[in-house]
Amino acid sequence: MRIVFFVEGETEKKVLPVFLRKWFQDKTKNNVGIRVVRFNGWPDLINKAPKKAEMYLNNPQHKNEIIAVIALLDLYGPDIYPDKISDAEKRYTWGKKHLEDKVDEEKFFQFFCVHEIEAWLLSDPKIFPSECQNRIDKLSANPEEINFDDPPSKRLNRIYLKETGKAYRKLVDGYHLFNNLDPNIAYNKCPRLKEMLDFLLTQAEKAS
Repeated sequence: MRIVFFVEGETEKKVLPVFLRKWFQDKTKNNVGIRVVRFNGWPDLINKAPKKAEMYLNNPQHKNEIIAVIALLDLYGPDIYPDKISDAEKRYTWGKKHLEDKVDEEKFFQFFCVHEIEAWLLSDPKIFPSECQNRIDKLSANPEEINFDDPPSKRLNRIYLKETGKAYRKLVDGYHLFNNLDPNIAYNKCPRLKEMLDFLLTQAEKAS
C-alpha cells in the first residue's frame, strides 16, 4: 500500500518520508510506502492537484495500491481564503473543504500545516542547537498557535541569527532537525498534525 503526498516545496519533499516512516514504524505492522510529489509553490499545487490526483488514483497500474492522495499545504502563505475568514480554525475548515471539492476524488484529502511545517519542529526544543533551546522552549507548548503575523520559520530565523549568528536554512537545518524529531512529541503538541497522523493510520489499517 502507498500514500502519495502533494507538497508545495523542497523542504517538505525531503523531510516528510523520514518523518512519516518513523511515525508508522511502531504503529502498524503494515508496510506503508510514502511517495512525495513536489510542486512549484502553493499556486502550482492548487492548480494542478485535480489532474495529478486523477492521474494517480485512476491509473490502472497503480490505483489499487494507493490508499490516499494527501495534499499538504502551509496554512500561512496561500491567499485563497475569503476576506471575511481570518482566523486559523475557520481558514483550515474552509480551505480543506474548498480544495477537496475542487479535486473531487474519493481518495483525495487536504491537510494543512498550522501555520508552517516548522511548527512541528518547535514541539521539541532538544533537537535544536543548545544556544537556541531556551528561547524555543518558550514556544514549544503550543507550536500551532505561532501564527499568520509571525510564522514559525520567521521565528526560527530570528532565534538562529541572534543565538548562532547564522540564518535558519529551511533545507539544510530543517532536514537535520526533522531527522532528529520524534513524531510522537510533535503529535502530542500539534492538534492538526495529530488529526492528520491519526487519519493516515486509520487509512492504512482499513486498507489491510
